[in-house]
Amino acid sequence: MDPDKLELLKTLGPLIALVSILAIGGWIVTTWLRIKNGYPLDGQWGQALHPTRDPGAEQRVEALSSDNAALRSELQAIKQRLATVESIVTDDGVRLSKEIDGLGMTRN
Repeated sequence: MDPDKLELLKTLGPLIALVSILAIGGWIVTTWLRIKNGYPLDGQWGQALHPTRDPGAEQRVEALSSDNAALRSELQAIKQRLATVESIVTDDGVRLSKEIDGLGMTRN
């Protein structure tokens, strides 16, 4: 190989590699952004490939959302009950016995 061509390849080789890596990275970022924001992807010949919608999936998401809301409210109630139990357990015995005696008097 000609030494001039070899020297040109040595100087342009890293530049060509850098441009190639940037082009591939840009394509990956563009594809990720399109997927993230719901835009259609391009097919092999440039046609738009729209993702298919599954009506069963939407129903499952709605069911899971309602289950999630119910579980969150139940968890909140359990947290409140636990806070009450913790306050009873951490109080000193004298105060607790006075409160219990006070509850016994109000019931009679």
